[in-house]
Amino acid sequence: MRLTVQRLISIQRLTQPRVNRLGALLALLATALLNGCAGDKSILNPAGQAARDVVMIWWVMLGFGTVVLVMVTLLWLFTFKRKEVTRTPVEERRVARRWIIGGGILLPVASITALLAFGVPTAQRMLPLPLGEPPEVIEVIGHQWWWEVRYPGAEGGEVVTSNQLIMPAGEPIDFHVTGADVIHAFWVPRLGGKIDMVPGRVNKIRLEADEPAVFGAQCAEFCGAQHAQMQLYVEAVERDEYDAWLAARQDDQLSTLATNDQQHEPAREAFMNHCASCHRVAGLSSGNEGPDLSDLGSRTSLGAGIMAMEEGAVTYWLQHHQQLKPGNKMPPHDDIDTATLASLGAWLETLTP
Repeated sequence: MRLTVQRLISIQRLTQPRVNRLGALLALLATALLNGCAGDKSILNPAGQAARDVVMIWWVMLGFGTVVLVMVTLLWLFTFKRKEVTRTPVEERRVARRWIIGGGILLPVASITALLAFGVPTAQRMLPLPLGEPPEVIEVIGHQWWWEVRYPGAEGGEVVTSNQLIMPAGEPIDFHVTGADVIHAFWVPRLGGKIDMVPGRVNKIRLEADEPAVFGAQCAEFCGAQHAQMQLYVEAVERDEYDAWLAARQDDQLSTLATNDQQHEPAREAFMNHCASCHRVAGLSSGNEGPDLSDLGSRTSLGAGIMAMEEGAVTYWLQHHQQLKPGNKMPPHDDIDTATLASLGAWLETLTP
């Protein structure tokens, strides 16, 4: 008896580390799976009606697919348990016809019909159909690899910004999207489905945020080497705050901001010599090859999400942008001395309406 107890204790000591490791692995896996259900880019955390409709379709498809998988697996296991059955050729053909008609025709037709019954109304709600009062229009243009955002309906004139999208909460917004070079895709997962951005064509999608919040957005169509690094900051705000945000970005306001500070006159001169042909700063230049920089200092990140906007970030980007985002169209600044780049970066960071 004593020997048996000792053996059990020894076995327990040997198996305990394995059990602990298995438990830790399962806990890690569960944590990873649960983390995918949250975040600013999770479709499982909807923040608008269109997104809720999309996630409902996802759950229905997941549930139906799970049922089909279980049924097929059970049938497959059943074939190993079933005793051999002798049938005549006529009976074999009859059984085969049943499987072909039931599994090859009726089941797919029923599945597709059910999916369309759920999907068509959802897609229709994201179409820019006529409303009693025309909704706000925001234009989004995809570039390799950054976002151009235009507000054509702003009072006082069109407002242009880059790599950030501010929208009013609690009302439908029509997004008119296109591509400037290759096919991109506009996708704000927590607000609804994605839509392709095709050069030479304007596609439209209607989205709405329930309440003020910050959302992540991502290019969802492979568009080149830095596709994964093409992110968009999206924020929904109250209507009053939205109107104030637009008013602060009128050209006359931005022009005063860019030209009044005499302390940064050498930096402005360097900008005009090296950057103005590609970048726009209201009141100074009209370049349109690269992102509009008129309100650069107010943005949360640089390089379409590459690095956070903080003191000295613009200078670091100017010095290392080809290492941070290889292949972007801005040339290296090897011909500009470090002091000039530092002064240029410091001035651009002051462009905060």
